[in-house]
Amino acid sequence: MSALLTIGDVSRRSGVAASALRYYEGRGLIASERAGSGHRRYPRAVLRRIAFIVFAQRIGLTLEEIGLELAKLPPDRAPDRRDWSMLSSTWTARIDERIAELERLRSGLTECIGCGCLSLERCRLANPGDRAARLGAGPRYWFGDRPAA
Repeated sequence: MSALLTIGDVSRRSGVAASALRYYEGRGLIASERAGSGHRRYPRAVLRRIAFIVFAQRIGLTLEEIGLELAKLPPDRAPDRRDWSMLSSTWTARIDERIAELERLRSGLTECIGCGCLSLERCRLANPGDRAARLGAGPRYWFGDRPAA
């Protein structure tokens, strides 16, 4: 088995499109070697980095944040369980925030879309007189802010 993988091999193994792999490489998130033909060849350890990138994106990290996290990994060896644990240990609060946001969304869908009340006073989506503007930008009630009484 070859120590280096083609971009097609990496794409199939990781489930990430070759175009995304080239993009990740352009952003410095992964690295390849060039064969004599100029084709990209990736070390097997890149599969772990790609899995990390996919996971980190799913929990809401930007590619810039992911790059900062990956820069903390040792450059001279494949990351091990301890390395990954060190990186992911700081994400608990972010995951908890995401869970709370999804729970508010689920609650809002059940209460607002399914209730049929059409009450502007009780509706969490309604914003008579733009009262929510005082709370900040964006969909404040969806963020968990409460309307002023």
